[in-house]
Amino acid sequence: MKRRVLVASNRGPVSYRFGADGSLTGRRGGGGLVAGVGSGLAAVAPEAEVSWICAALSDADRAAARSGAADLTEPGDVPVQMLDIPPDTLDRAYNNVANSVLWFVHHMLFDTPDQPQFGPGFRPDWAAYLAYNQAFADALAQRSAPGGGERLGGVRALIQDYHLSLVPRMLRDRLGGAAGDVGIAHFSHTPWAPADYYRLLPEEAGRAVLDGILGADQAGFHAARWAAAFLDCCETILGAHVDRDDAGGKVTYRGHVTEVAVHPLGVDAVSLRARAGASDVRAQVTSLSQATAGRKLIVRVDRTELSKNILRGLAAYRELLATRPEWHGRVVHLAFAYPSRSAVPAYRAYTDRVRQIAAEIAAEFGTPDWNPLILDVKDDYPRSLAACALADVLLVNPIRDGMNLVAQEGPVLSEKGCALVLSREAGAAATLGGDALLVNPFDISETAEALHRALAMPEAERRRRSDAIAAIAAASQPARWLGDQLAGLDR
Repeated sequence: MKRRVLVASNRGPVSYRFGADGSLTGRRGGGGLVAGVGSGLAAVAPEAEVSWICAALSDADRAAARSGAADLTEPGDVPVQMLDIPPDTLDRAYNNVANSVLWFVHHMLFDTPDQPQFGPGFRPDWAAYLAYNQAFADALAQRSAPGGGERLGGVRALIQDYHLSLVPRMLRDRLGGAAGDVGIAHFSHTPWAPADYYRLLPEEAGRAVLDGILGADQAGFHAARWAAAFLDCCETILGAHVDRDDAGGKVTYRGHVTEVAVHPLGVDAVSLRARAGASDVRAQVTSLSQATAGRKLIVRVDRTELSKNILRGLAAYRELLATRPEWHGRVVHLAFAYPSRSAVPAYRAYTDRVRQIAAEIAAEFGTPDWNPLILDVKDDYPRSLAACALADVLLVNPIRDGMNLVAQEGPVLSEKGCALVLSREAGAAATLGGDALLVNPFDISETAEALHRALAMPEAERRRRSDAIAAIAAASQPARWLGDQLAGLDR
C-alpha cells in the first residue's frame, strides 16, 4: 500500500477566477513556497498518495471549494482540497495575526517605540487564528484516517509555515492514541526570532506558537541560525528540555520529542532553465537587451515586502551613482518590485515610497540618452527570468529572510555569470556566502561599495563565483529538500 503524504499550506498550488459567463477557471498558483513544495512533491508522487490542503483565498476559490471543483485536477497533478473558511476568520487570521504579527516578529520589523500594541482587538484576531488553524487540523485528521478509521500505513503530514504554527499540536490531539500512525512535520520558511525579541508577543500567543510546532515529530528550518533561535525560545520561554547538535537538536516537551532539523532549499535548475528557454522569456531577453543598450545591468527581483529592504537597496544604488561618477551612462538598475499584501496599510505605503525614490533617482541622474533605473511594479515572471539571464550583478539585500530563492535562481539562469551582492541576514548566506559579496543590509554605504566591486569584478572571477553558487543551488533541489524531511519522519 502506498504511503499517504498530506501537505497543508495557506496558499495552494491552484487558484480560481470567474469567467465572463460565471464559469470557474483554475490556474497554477505562484510563490516560492508553492513552487518549492510543488516541485518536491512531483518527485515523490509516483510512490505516494499525495493530497494538498489549502485555504480558499478568493470568492472564486470558495465557489470552487463548495462545488467540489477544487478536488479535480489534471492528470499528473496533486489533488487539492480547498477549505472554505469564513472570510472574516480568514482575514483576521491571515492579515491581522500571521502577516501583521508573526511575520513582523520573525523578521524583526516592528518599530518598537510605536508597535506592536496588543490591545482588546488582538484577542478576537487571535481567536480567528485559532479557528483557522483548527480548520486545517480537522481536514488533516480526516484525511489521515480515510474509510471510517482504517489507517493507511505511513501517513505523513507536512505542515507549512507560520500561518499554520498551531496545527501540529491540534492534529496530534485530534489523532489521540493513533498519533503514532501519522508522522507530523512542520517547516518554517521564515527566519525565527531571537528569544528576547520573540517575547514581544503576548505570552498566550508566544507559548501557543511554540507548543503548536512542538506537536510535530520534526520541526524544519532553512538555516542553522533559525533552528538555534527556535531551540532557545523553547528552552527559555517554555522551559522545555533541549539537546543541541550541529544539525539542529531535539526538544522534549509534554512527554513528546521533536527533532529540530535544518533543510536548506535550493532550486530545480533543470526546470528553471527550461522555462527560461521559452519563447516569451526569449522575447523579453531581446527587449531588455535593447533597453539597456549594452550597459552593465544590476537586477533585483522582489515583492514590495518590508523585509526585502528595497528602499535601502535603492539608496545604495543612488550612493553608487553619487560617489562613483565613472558609472554614469554605463549601468542600468532594473528593479522588480511586485505588489504584496496590499490589504496591510504599511505595505501600500511602502510600495508608494519605492515608486517615489525610484523617480527621484531617475530625475537626479538620468540624461536624454540614459535612464539609470527601470522600476517594474507588476508581476511579470517571464521578464524577471530574462533579467536574471542578462544580469551582471544581482542585488539581494533583505533585512532578514528565511532562505531567499532569487539569490540562487539568478546565478542558475545567468548566461554570462553574475556577481551576487547578498545580505548576511538571508538564510542563503549560510550556503552561498563563500562566493557572494556579503553586506550588512542596514549599511547603505557598504552595499554601494559592494555594487561597485561587483560591477568592476573581472569576468573570469564573476563567472567562477556564479557557477559555484549555481552548483550549490542545484544540489539542494526541492525533491531532495522534501525527500530529506520525509526520510526524517521515517526514522
